[in-house]
Amino acid sequence: MTVPPDELLQITARTLAHYSQTAEGFREGTRDHDVSQNIEALLRYIEGNAPLRILDFGCGPGRDLRAFSQRGHQPVGVDGSAEFVAMARADSGCEVWHQNFLALDLPAEHFDGVFANASLFHIPTAELPRILRELHDALKPRGVLFSSNPRGDNREGWSGPRFGAYHDWPAWQRYLTEAGFTELEHYYRPAGLPREQQPWLASVWRKV
Repeated sequence: MTVPPDELLQITARTLAHYSQTAEGFREGTRDHDVSQNIEALLRYIEGNAPLRILDFGCGPGRDLRAFSQRGHQPVGVDGSAEFVAMARADSGCEVWHQNFLALDLPAEHFDGVFANASLFHIPTAELPRILRELHDALKPRGVLFSSNPRGDNREGWSGPRFGAYHDWPAWQRYLTEAGFTELEHYYRPAGLPREQQPWLASVWRKV
């Protein structure tokens, strides 16, 4: 499956426009979300000691950049929304790069870990293998990738003004394996609820 370039541009532009227009509300609405389970899932598999270089892929307003910094690490954020980039720089004091997810420019073998919390699902399925390989290349040998996405039945499309691709576990496992990762762990969130009340699929992977 391929997506025409003009359609990819529209997907990116519309989704980013929504986040930029609602940036302040998004920050206030997610400020107190507890994703410590996800942060710890990434950190416990990284082979090394603080300070670790962490790429917060889709850092948004910077909440998780602060969390990594407070743990003694050196996070760098990347986001496609100029509004989020400005917020994240001001709120976290961290380096934040303004980059479109479909046009990344990442240094090779630079990061100990990549934290992709609620971000990779915005990538159209046709582009996902390429982006996963680019994240793989940006990791140091044996580096670790964490992802958390809303799970689904492998459909993609518009949910209001945002584009999303909603994978089930077998499909997501196949994409990551084909990109050169090996699975370390996967789980569903929020913890402690019946599966039908756990909309988020989280997984941790090592670069091999």
